[in-house]
Order: sequence, then structure tokens, then C-alpha cells
Amino acid sequence: MKFGKWLKRQIEQSLPEWRDQFLRYKELKRCVKAVPGGCPPSPAEEAEFVATLDAEIDKINAFFLEQEEEFIIHHRELQEDISRALGRRAAGLVTPGQHEAAVAAIRREIVDFHGVMVLLLNYSSINYIGLAKILKKYDKRSGAVLRPPVLEAVLEQPFFETETVSQLVRECEAMMEAVFPEAPDGQAAARRDREALAAAEQSIFHNTVAALLTMEDVRAWSSTRGRHSLPPLNLPDSDWLRSFQTASPIPTQ
Repeated sequence: MKFGKWLKRQIEQSLPEWRDQFLRYKELKRCVKAVPGGCPPSPAEEAEFVATLDAEIDKINAFFLEQEEEFIIHHRELQEDISRALGRRAAGLVTPGQHEAAVAAIRREIVDFHGVMVLLLNYSSINYIGLAKILKKYDKRSGAVLRPPVLEAVLEQPFFETETVSQLVRECEAMMEAVFPEAPDGQAAARRDREALAAAEQSIFHNTVAALLTMEDVRAWSSTRGRHSLPPLNLPDSDWLRSFQTASPIPTQ
């Protein structure tokens, strides 16, 4: 499968409202094909291509930062919801049934929230690898050496700095423990799996699984590429997410 088709599939697996925010790889590929082959582009031609790239990077950065800010706010709200629910139970203000209903709603929200954050990490990975691919095509066709300096600059871009979102994902996993208490029969893990999957049945769960596997594949593909490789995927190891086999190979073309 060609990279462009793979990228299209990845975008289709994202949230519908996100799809216009991805790198316009097809349009950038047309720009590359418009460059005369075999001779370096003129300064004006190269500047035009770089300006197009910069506009795409600005778009990606703006979207990533907007989502990151929303995640920080929503994470705090979920923590408050959990504290409120546990406090009301401890104070005897709710019946066991009311408490379980409140916690079930929080569980579903946490699973969805976790999934959206993973999709944003995948958004970062996909856009970075798309930039690397298009720059490689540009350099090959034009004889220019644009890829190294542009990727060096991308390493400092907000959308590439994913530690804040990764930390929120890890803290989201910790929140799961607060609303999935240990079962006295020792079967807590199995129960958590069943409940989390049930809560996610009508959510973005399957897209989240695909995104996690895609990010792992991207890093395996680029693991020996040096400084401009993606950083390791520093997320909790969720067995119930990895129990699904969803192939997502990264095309080399």
C-alpha cells in the first residue's frame, strides 16, 4: 500500500471533526510533482514550497495546542467528578445504586477521554511521518537538501512535544483505578476489562486500539533512523487495549 492511501485510512479512522486538521499530503505531493526534476529549484520556488509547509505546520500546531488545553481542563473536571462521587458515597448522601450509576457514567467518560487523547498522540505521529515523507520526496526530485533542517525545526514544534498529553494519558489510567476498585475475589483485572470494554462499546474504543498499534508501528519503522525519529511511546501498557489484533503496517513508499 502506498503511503498516501495508508495516510487516508488513518485519517478516516480519526474523529470526523479532526479530518481537515491533518497534513494535506496529497496537495503537498502535487507541489513536489510540479518541481522540475533533475535540477535544483530556484530560491523563489523553494521559498514557496517552504511557505506551504509552514502553513501546514502552523495549522497542525494550532489544532494540537487547542486540544491539549481542552484535555487539561477536562482532566481536572474528571478528577473533581470522581472526588465528588466518592465523597457523596462516604457521607451517605446516595444509595449504593445511585453511586454505581454515577461511577458507571464516569467510567464511560474516562474511557472516551483516554481514547481521544491517544488519538491526538497518533495525530502527532501521523503528521510528523507525513512531513518526513513529503520532504524526502521533495529532496529526491529537486536535488535539494531541505529535509534535515526542516525536520530539525519540527522537533521544536508544539505538536511534536507530546509529553503533556502523554502524562495526561498516564494520569487517566490512574483515575481508572479510582473507579475500578479491587474486587474481593481477586478477579478485579478481569472485571475491569469487561466493564471498560462494555463502557466503550459505542465509543471510540476501536479507533483507539488502531491508533495505539499505529504509533507502535511508526516507532518500530523509524527506530533506527537517528535524531529525527519519533521518541519512544511512553504510555501505560494496557493489556485490554492490546488484546485486539489490528494490523497497521507503515508503507515505505
